[in-house]
Amino acid sequence: MAGLYHLARLNDRWFRLDEPLVSAFVERWRPETHTFHMSFGECTITLQDVAYQLGLPVDGRYVSGFLTDFHVYIDGGRPAWQWFHELLGVLPLANQIQKFAVNCTWFQETFGECPEGADEETVRRFARAYIMMLLGTQLFADKSGNRIHIRWLPFVARLEEMGSYNWGSAALAWLYRCMCRVANRHVVKLAGPLQLLQSWIFWRFPGFRPAGYDAFSWPLASRWSGYNPGISEKGPRVQMARLKIDLLQARDFIWMPYSTPDVLQVVHPEVLEPRHTMLWWCVTSLIYFAVVEWHQVDRVLPQFGGVQPPPHPALNIDFLMSQEASERLCP
Repeated sequence: MAGLYHLARLNDRWFRLDEPLVSAFVERWRPETHTFHMSFGECTITLQDVAYQLGLPVDGRYVSGFLTDFHVYIDGGRPAWQWFHELLGVLPLANQIQKFAVNCTWFQETFGECPEGADEETVRRFARAYIMMLLGTQLFADKSGNRIHIRWLPFVARLEEMGSYNWGSAALAWLYRCMCRVANRHVVKLAGPLQLLQSWIFWRFPGFRPAGYDAFSWPLASRWSGYNPGISEKGPRVQMARLKIDLLQARDFIWMPYSTPDVLQVVHPEVLEPRHTMLWWCVTSLIYFAVVEWHQVDRVLPQFGGVQPPPHPALNIDFLMSQEASERLCP
């Protein structure tokens, strides 16, 4: 019902992050275009990649709401922690709470396994907790990596409606924002759905792909299940990755990796429905709560089989955001 089934399956077949490789690629990220600038041109992660790699819906309602004082807007105006207790059946101890976030270890210890013979309400409570963990750790993790925000309460309160939200667009907005933050040299730790970024690198750049992972399954990021990059020193590996990126040419990038018969055999048919595919080409806003980023696919048309015209000036994101704010204040 939540539209997260494929992500949940991927959660059982996850892989370790290659931090030096990811760091080297993020250095090529340009916040003003939301693309990686390579010697052969621009490329980026699009809604198409999110759909294929994670199996997430890329259309539907915006994932948004109130991040401060949101308990005022809960049905009946009940305090947030009272609602937490009603939905999950238990409250964490005070030492497990940091403002509006709960330590991930508490969730894991409390909801690690649903008891056999549990009644429907107990199953729903465990489902709510699992979904909050899935969202808070796999898609929308912060830099701490070990806290789960209770902003998800209004969503898990209505499990039947969760499938109507655009989880793919929200995840991509958060990844864009996290990479834009790291582009500022004062920010050193990257957050967000980094497995999406790493899987995109492996699928698009065969030269960085680990050997021995040739079997395809759905969602496509599960191809790298069990991958472990090792624990060698980060510094030399970052330098090596930078050098390889500097030498990349157009032939080293796979512009359309999802059109092969091997991929089409495992793709879930829902991903290819027109209501999803029509959005892959859209230059549009990506929204995740207060985060608004732009999906600038017009700069990477070869990724969709198109021909790229001469480069044009980047969108003035700050101007667009100010215009949107002024329109809300002065309709």
